Formats: sequence, structure tokens, C-alpha cells
Amino acid sequence: MKRINSISSNPSILGGTPVVAGTRIPLARIFYLLSQGYTTKNIQKEYPQLSIKTIKEVIAIVAREAEKGNFLDH
Repeated sequence: MKRINSISSNPSILGGTPVVAGTRIPLARIFYLLSQGYTTKNIQKEYPQLSIKTIKEVIAIVAREAEKGNFLDH
């Protein structure tokens, strides 16, 4: 199992898809909702088990990793 703060990946949870740690909510779902115009507050209403702080942390972590190019195939 891999874990970075609020993000985890475990082969036994959704086949290893990255999720918000401690949940089965895929990161892709958070970003899909953002792309549809949802605010962090709207996302928190959809998933009340997530705090706005956690949602913002997940977004920030993914943004930092993207800046490093960690999502690109080499």
C-alpha cells in the first residue's frame, strides 16, 4: 500500500486506483466534479465524510506532483 498524506493506493481497494485515504473515493472522481463546476463545498456535500481541508489537500498534492511531471510516462 502506498500513501501520501491524504492519498492512498492499495491493490485490494478499487484495484489500486488512487483514492482519498481512508475512503473508497477515487481521486479521479474529485477532479471530475471540479471539471463539472463543483466547488470544494459542493464536493463536501456529496461526500460528507470528507472535510473541505482534506479535499483542498488532495488537490494541492496532485497539483504539486503534476508540476514535478510525475504523471507523465517517460
